Amino acid sequence: MTNETKNDRRERFLRAYANLPLNTRKEVILMLEMLEEKNEKGEVIKQPITWEVAYLEVRNNTSKSEKILEKLDKLKLI
Repeated sequence: MTNETKNDRRERFLRAYANLPLNTRKEVILMLEMLEEKNEKGEVIKQPITWEVAYLEVRNNTSKSEKILEKLDKLKLI
């Protein structure tokens, strides 16, 4: 993925987030698979991501933010 695509997704996310009602920001928008974490059955753990959590990850440019932006783009939420 090019930097232009990353920046485009990031900008679209920030625009969408800024226009959300405050109560909506607390809603779960996707489940992020934590490939490095598994439960006692050996299944991959899925972590709920709200708009607020996504914003913090994107703002801090974490490794999770790339996965979050990609999934939100696929879901057509940004």
